Amino acid sequence: MEKAKLKNKKIAVLMGGRSGEREVSLRSGRNVLNSLKSQGFKAIQLDADNKLIENIKKNKIDIAYIMLHGKFGEDGTVQGLLEHFNIPYTGSRVLASALAMNKVASKRIFLATNIPTPQYMTIDPDEDIKKQCEKIKRIFPFPLVVKPTSEGSSLGVTIVKEEDDLEKVLADTVKKFKDVFIEEYIKGREVTVGILGAGDNLTALPILELRPKAEFYDYKAKYTEGGTDFILPAKLPKDLYKHTQETALRAHMSLGCYGVSRVDIIIKGNHTPYVHEVNTIPGMTDSSDLPAEAQCAGISFDELVVKILESAF
Repeated sequence: MEKAKLKNKKIAVLMGGRSGEREVSLRSGRNVLNSLKSQGFKAIQLDADNKLIENIKKNKIDIAYIMLHGKFGEDGTVQGLLEHFNIPYTGSRVLASALAMNKVASKRIFLATNIPTPQYMTIDPDEDIKKQCEKIKRIFPFPLVVKPTSEGSSLGVTIVKEEDDLEKVLADTVKKFKDVFIEEYIKGREVTVGILGAGDNLTALPILELRPKAEFYDYKAKYTEGGTDFILPAKLPKDLYKHTQETALRAHMSLGCYGVSRVDIIIKGNHTPYVHEVNTIPGMTDSSDLPAEAQCAGISFDELVVKILESAF
């Protein structure tokens, strides 16, 4: 739909929500809202709280611009709700959103489509943790990574260096998040690749390399000013750079993502990009990766906001 026609539509920026990433979502959402308003769009803010259905009906919105991160927003739940009300919305549809949010489901698809991803093992929260730790120790070298299955912004992620620490870390993570998995630790260069568009217009943005001052790119490193050094575009050999962008595009397409995503990758040595995860609603804060990558490609923040808006159609 043309930009001029979109300006006649009532757009609700959905933000906030119930996940552990609520504050980041509010920051992303307000940036998008301000951009839409400054460009002449009829935009309002809607918090995805327990009155969301009531507010959607009351405000009679035409388009939902989803700026929710984590559970109950990035995982297909809100997308399904909007489809029920026949309201167009930005970004990936229900299935792709659910698959991308569930890191184990994503990995199964990556492996089935020959996309490199770190090896993993699921944890049964109802089975004996001690016995599962014994199995893990037989399979995985240390260090290894403990991760919640369906959280964003690296919430709950722990690198376990010593075998003696595994049982406590695993028990604590299962208690807090329930669905948890073990992942092979790959030491390498952390990069992220934004994806924009659809069909023949699908494009990989310039690669951003992240050099966190902490042990890895965790929640604090992501959202604390000065916590990470950003190299944009990443200084990679030409062939590896192209291969990494192609791998990101394949990961995006393998899950059926649409309109926008950000693919997080670890590059081992100087040859293999391993896909960690695909984020279907990348952050749009002042320090977020996607806007920086877009700017490097000559796309302003306002232009990026409109490109994502167009994905609703």
